[in-house]
Amino acid sequence: MISAHVLDWTLTLIGLAAGVGFGAYASHIAGLPHDDMKPRRLPWRLFIVLSAFFVVIMLVHLANLIGIETGPDKSPFMRR
Repeated sequence: MISAHVLDWTLTLIGLAAGVGFGAYASHIAGLPHDDMKPRRLPWRLFIVLSAFFVVIMLVHLANLIGIETGPDKSPFMRR
């Protein structure tokens, strides 16, 4: 049986790879030339930003799995 810790690592690394891959794909599609008379059906630049946000969230989750505590109570600008 797979332990929960191994499953957390596996899913986080898969999510990180998927976020980076989708961001690279969206960047490639957004950089292709297109006809200015026709609007694009999907906002690829928005997908780039959303995938970058997802990758940052996955990196923070990896830091938490390593043992680095994150959050507002642990930041240098702590809540008062």
